[in-house]
Amino acid sequence: MTILEAEVHSSLRDFLRQQGQPLWDHHLTMARLVSRALRLDRSAIIQTGSTFDRYGLSYLMPCLLSDRPILLVAPLTLQHRLKQQEIPHLQQWLNTHKVILTETDINEVCFDNFTGLLMVSPQVWLRDRLENKGLFPLNIPTLIDQADYLEEWTRDVLTLTIFPDDWQQLQINYPAYGNLIQEVRLYLQRSILSHPLSPYEYCLLEVEEKVSLNHLCEVIPEDWLRKFGEQITGENQLLWASIDRKNQTFSLHVSPLEVASILGPIWQSSPVVLMGGFLDSDKAAPIYRDTIGLTDDILCLKFALHRQNELIKLYIRDRLPMPNTPEFQGVLIEEVNHLVMLCHQRSKSIIIIVDDVPSKAQVATKLAAEFGSRVQVENTGLDANGILVTGWKFWHENQAILPVPQLLIIATLPIPSLENPLVSALVSNYKKRHKDWFRLYLLPTALQELQRAVMPLRESQGIVALLDNRVNYRSYGNRILTALEPYAKINYLDISWFDS
Repeated sequence: MTILEAEVHSSLRDFLRQQGQPLWDHHLTMARLVSRALRLDRSAIIQTGSTFDRYGLSYLMPCLLSDRPILLVAPLTLQHRLKQQEIPHLQQWLNTHKVILTETDINEVCFDNFTGLLMVSPQVWLRDRLENKGLFPLNIPTLIDQADYLEEWTRDVLTLTIFPDDWQQLQINYPAYGNLIQEVRLYLQRSILSHPLSPYEYCLLEVEEKVSLNHLCEVIPEDWLRKFGEQITGENQLLWASIDRKNQTFSLHVSPLEVASILGPIWQSSPVVLMGGFLDSDKAAPIYRDTIGLTDDILCLKFALHRQNELIKLYIRDRLPMPNTPEFQGVLIEEVNHLVMLCHQRSKSIIIIVDDVPSKAQVATKLAAEFGSRVQVENTGLDANGILVTGWKFWHENQAILPVPQLLIIATLPIPSLENPLVSALVSNYKKRHKDWFRLYLLPTALQELQRAVMPLRESQGIVALLDNRVNYRSYGNRILTALEPYAKINYLDISWFDS
């Protein structure tokens, strides 16, 4: 090993020995790989199969011991934790004084002599790279943590929105066009709010709606409105509305259909190490790389989970009704109630993921009758022994701040629904490009969502109850089960699993 790899290996090994905590099996391997990538300016994809709590040390140690400037892209919540807790603790132990800066310090950084660690949010990094702002040198080694969300981050950053209040501001700024602005707004309001009720409350704009909006964008000389108009005429764009029926308002959005062509040029400019829990079911990450436009032949590593220390207890009952049958809802409520009754006396939380809105309400009502205020519906203020009923979207967005449950009940697989207009539009784009939309989009999305959901339970060897019988009878069921490995699986309720 060269100097950096050897120093990191030795220091991390000694640090871990002193902590006296259960070790992640792959700390030293990942640390050497990150060190090598920093030293040689080599890009890599690392799938850890774990949360930051387990693998974070593996890249922090090389960052602090390297004498090069390093850019770390991570969400703000993780940055705060790193700056306040993890990095000071490591710096003290290592007796190092590497400069640690955040995006608020960017204007003060002179990269000609900077050798510290600069942490920025995905949004700041993406805007800099996509808009050529030049905040960071092109050749600076870059680590991206939680790269599972890269496609989502990119689409969010590039989405342009017209909010309800923007219409009034346009009328104030351009009184000469007041009648036109009011006419277009009222037409879109009537048309969009006339769409049938949907649990998603999104709709794609139809041709006449798009023509009316585009005319407004061309006529009014407002920069942001002109930019919106330019976007909606592009081929790789999705124009849609989100509906607030309570206030009888709507917001308009234009988003990229795919991000591969947008992100592709970034990977040519700087060495990047992409790290995440579960990026792809394949070690070489072909679907993930295709999604983000990474075509280079780079090192890909996927760590195997420990078959004893990181297994989950997986309950999949056979012969349940399929989710799309009338019988499913009644059996779901009965099964959830039974599982919670077995587990509710323990001190940890219970999470029940039910995406169907009516079923979610019925499950919550039934449980509240039994357990009172312990039952919450999509609320982040959950007690340590609380019972949370939630859809996939809320769990996806708030999982990191909610307590790790002892029991995770999954009503249905998180396969994106074609009834969601945004999903339907993305599927149409895959069809247009003659690509297998189920194998390349719907199934990988479901696998990634499942992995994210169960990852924290691996550390506590918690219980996962999967009540979607498609896993037993559909051709893709084996892919689902493989993604959930390692596990101890039963198809009946073993009371010993629920003992205190």
